[in-house]
Amino acid sequence: MEQKTAKLTVDKAGMNRAAELLAAGGLVAFPTETVYGLGADARNDAAVAAIYAAKGRPGFNPLIVHVADLAVAEKYATFSNTARRLAAAFWPGPLSLVLPLRADAGLSERVTAGLDSVAIRVPAHPLGHGLLMAFGGPVAAPSANISGRVSPTTPAHVLDGLDGRIDAVLIGGACDVGVESTILSVVGDTVALLRAGGVTIEQIETLLGAGIRRPADPDTPQSPGQIASHYAPAALIRLNATTPRTDEVLLGFGEHPQAELNLSPRGDLAEAAANLFAMLRRIDAIATTQEASIAVAPIPMQGLGLAINDRLTRAAAPR
Repeated sequence: MEQKTAKLTVDKAGMNRAAELLAAGGLVAFPTETVYGLGADARNDAAVAAIYAAKGRPGFNPLIVHVADLAVAEKYATFSNTARRLAAAFWPGPLSLVLPLRADAGLSERVTAGLDSVAIRVPAHPLGHGLLMAFGGPVAAPSANISGRVSPTTPAHVLDGLDGRIDAVLIGGACDVGVESTILSVVGDTVALLRAGGVTIEQIETLLGAGIRRPADPDTPQSPGQIASHYAPAALIRLNATTPRTDEVLLGFGEHPQAELNLSPRGDLAEAAANLFAMLRRIDAIATTQEASIAVAPIPMQGLGLAINDRLTRAAAPR
């Protein structure tokens, strides 16, 4: 018999029930400022394994650990002075740091995919942060969707893919940032970009007073979001399209009178990032109904545009 996914209200009773489910080894989807995460106790091997099973996620793809604050984060990872500077500037917020794993961390090896590093962050969303406080422990949480598909930014998106596969979802509103966290590897004073996201590269480089490395995607992912084909809708995607073909529907940016949907008619990258995953879902439904493909207008490679283009490139990659 298929389990039912409880829809929890975001009051004290709902928050406490979500924390109880996590403590019992259950799976709870919850809102963050980036996307909805699918949470499990990061110390519970069976619970973390259930994340991979529910999502159909490859076991070699590590997870991000969400914690309430820097003090808790330091129980699980070793912070250099540079890592502390980044945390002080951008936590709580959409930045994940990949750091050396503490020998006494006590996290499930499935969280780190057997690596000697761990990805960790402090979310800013009051509901996500409230759940972490109520639970009182580390929560492993990838995006709450079927692996490789479009990320969820509303409870409806979560239930569209995972209803009946997980124990509960906290019914919050839409996510403000709309793309996942930026992920940085920090080894001593060496900082490298692993995934573009909600904190821009320009912000990071301004803080550090220096450029950061941007390595190519590795064969073995060091963090989430490094698999070539990811965030994919059902329809095929063509990028940097100024005019749609007759068998395409156009997802616009800026002034595009031919656009079926527009990420931001005024060309605002923050608005486009917030709309990205929801509009990909909507235009995918339109394209599927019309037996068409999706064309996406050019988006500048600066600021949040780097994260948007990263997600679109992976969505358009061969499957």
